[in-house]
This record gives sequence, C-alpha cells and structure tokens, in this order.
Amino acid sequence: MGTIAVLGAGKIGEALLSGLLQGGRDAGELLFTERHPERSAELTGRYGVRAVEVAEAAEAADVLVVAVKPQDIEPVLTELAPLVGPSSLVVSLCAGLPTALYERRLPEGTPVVRVMPNTPMVVNEAMSAISPGKYATADHLKVVEEMLACVGKVVEVPETHQDAVTALSGSGPAYFFFLVEAMIDAGILLGLPRAVAEQLIVQSAVGAAKMLAEGTEHPVILRENVTSPAGTTINAIRELEKHGVRAALLAAIEAARDRSVQLGKAHEQD
Repeated sequence: MGTIAVLGAGKIGEALLSGLLQGGRDAGELLFTERHPERSAELTGRYGVRAVEVAEAAEAADVLVVAVKPQDIEPVLTELAPLVGPSSLVVSLCAGLPTALYERRLPEGTPVVRVMPNTPMVVNEAMSAISPGKYATADHLKVVEEMLACVGKVVEVPETHQDAVTALSGSGPAYFFFLVEAMIDAGILLGLPRAVAEQLIVQSAVGAAKMLAEGTEHPVILRENVTSPAGTTINAIRELEKHGVRAALLAAIEAARDRSVQLGKAHEQD
C-alpha cells in the first residue's frame, strides 16, 4: 500500500488515520493535510502523524485519500493536477462526486476509486462502498479494500449505484440517530427521566443491531417476533403506519439520493 496521505482531516479523515494506526500501519507511513494549524497540531500530538501541504502529500504518497467536503474539491484538484499521474492512486471520499470529475481534472491515466463511507468509521464500524474509475484496476480496488477494512466493512458496487448508497448508508446513521432521539423524547413524555430513557433506547438499539448483524432472520421476522397478537407492539406499529412513517422514510432516502446526484452534476461542466 505504501505511504497514505489523507487530504482533509475532518471527522472521517481522522477516523481513517486512527483506524489505519490501529490496524498496524506505522505513523511514519501516514500523512495528512489540514487547513487549520491548531487542528494539525492536535492530530499530530494525538497520533504522531505528520501534517504536510498538498504538494508534499502528492509527492510523497502512493495513495491520496481525498476527504474534503464536496464544495471544497475545486482547489484540491487544482493543486493535485500538476503533481499526480498514473503512479498515484486517488481515493475519493467526497459524497456525490463521480470518478469522471477527477479523471477530467487530473492527468490521463490517473486511477481513481470512489468511496462512500459513513460516520461509524470513528468506532471502526463503517460501511464503505467502493467503485472503480476508468483507470482503476483490480489491484487498486484491493488496496482500497484493505485500507478501509481497518475501519469497518467494505462492499464493491457499480458507480451508478453510488448515489443510492450515499442516501442509504452514507446518510443512514443520521436516520437512526433521529429515531433514537424521538424515542428518548417519547420516554420523557411518558414520565421517564432522560438518562433512563436514553439508556433503555441506546441499549435496545445496540441489541437490535447485533441481532440483525449476527442473525440469519429477515428484519420482518425479527419484528414479528416482538409483535404479539393484540399486544403493545402491534398497537404502536399501527400508529407508525397510520402516520406514514414507512412512506416518509422512503421519500427521505429518495431525497438524499437526489441531492447526491445534484452534487455530482454541479461539477459536470468543470
């Protein structure tokens, strides 16, 4: 894998650095870029990884992980264009940005792999979907898969599916957090102290997620196992259906997909 440089040390960038170190990478094999000096000093002190400018990262690294916000991609590509080429592997963690954008702006033959991770990367439980660009080979994909395996699970998908992945798993943790927030509020409404309601719901979420991850039964079966005839759960499910929760969730994920498409189209003429 050689030297890895993370361009943009926000939460996802930091999580990747941390995961790589936990996975056995030496700090001397890692670099990062960061616009804010105080943030650079903080991360170097925490992980022992050196902060560099984009030009030095491009010169020294074999793998360049672009982890900036989509709206900040233009200056990064402008800096990288004269510095990279077919010997560099560019890995994009930017939501909505297609590999074609990088291929237009970087020298011909530069391999690019598009990745949609999510924030559970900070606890090494990310779900990352990877897609190769025009010049990326099976070996390039293997490098990216090995890198991301340090922080969670990885699946390869056609790039045409990446906007759907962004809406489903990229934004997915926020939907769960939103649901947990609402359930805690419900517990308070029913008279429970906030701390007790939070403990009840968070542990229920952890247990349910473990059953889904480790079990062999479909979510419908798991839900039905909790739903006794004329019991409390079926009455709750009836209210969820009456208020269109399922339809609202479908519409929300569709809207997230549409926004991911828009982010990519914003750069089509670049």
